[in-house]
Amino acid sequence: MTDTAHPNSGSNGSNGRGDGLPGLPAPPPPGTAALPAGTYAGQLVLVTGGGTGLGRAVAAEFARLGADLLIASRNEEHLRAAREELAAVPGAGRVAVAVCDIRDHGRVAGVFDEAEAAAGRTPDVLVNNAAANFPCPAEDLSPNGWRAVVDITLTGTWFMTREFGRRHLAAGTPGSVVSVGASYAWTGGPGFAASAAAKAGVKSLVETLAVEWGPYGIRVNGLVPGLFPHEDMTGAIRDGMERAGQGTAADRRQPALRTGLPRELGWAATFLASPYARFITGHTLVVDGANWQRRAVVNPEAVPVRTQLGREPFRR
Repeated sequence: MTDTAHPNSGSNGSNGRGDGLPGLPAPPPPGTAALPAGTYAGQLVLVTGGGTGLGRAVAAEFARLGADLLIASRNEEHLRAAREELAAVPGAGRVAVAVCDIRDHGRVAGVFDEAEAAAGRTPDVLVNNAAANFPCPAEDLSPNGWRAVVDITLTGTWFMTREFGRRHLAAGTPGSVVSVGASYAWTGGPGFAASAAAKAGVKSLVETLAVEWGPYGIRVNGLVPGLFPHEDMTGAIRDGMERAGQGTAADRRQPALRTGLPRELGWAATFLASPYARFITGHTLVVDGANWQRRAVVNPEAVPVRTQLGREPFRR
């Protein structure tokens, strides 16, 4: 995962608009860490969907802090590339990979079995990053499309979290779960009905399980990313940004006047799971430069989702 300064963000956060507004400053450079070196030494961190994109960026920050990693993904090619890249991160422990479709609860249990056989322990930290999503008007969403998104994003997250919790409960050991959510879990997500419903379920699981499992030393938190452009963004998301006129102008659409850098999400995840956040549980941390709270003084014209997505009028 290449994590370099955004082209429109200078060292002082300059946004390239020419209006004199600085925006939020750029973060510290790649390779720096938000926590003490070795914070995760001797700990095993399991990241789903960690073979690409933001999942791999999050895994890299755990690696930088000394963690042993177990990266789960459905794509074996992605896993090979991720293992090579993550093993080269300075400070990284061992890096293992597992092919896993998190919709298969039997395979989920098998991944934990393999981790315990290889490392002699249940993972200390679980990062639920794997998800599915694609833009679609609700009336066009097929049963298979609905099931694919909900089964991966919500049911798969539940299978992973349940297995993690059951094993720590049985062993009497503490643990930490970080589940990646979305801000439309609060607001609804026009054009993303299945994902919004699933992410609302993930948020509810965070809050429910934090209470149920807190007495046993298991923390459960959520992490919501804003716009973090990266090389593994799906074609559908890129096309949507271009249709909306964002593309290279995305900075100007954020209150921060810049988009996020993947390492910033990694720093947030490593903090939430760390010993320094042991009194934080049941919380969902939004890392988006206040974008989801943005409101216009005068509302823009309402544009139907079908129009935004370039769809023809609906016909059964």
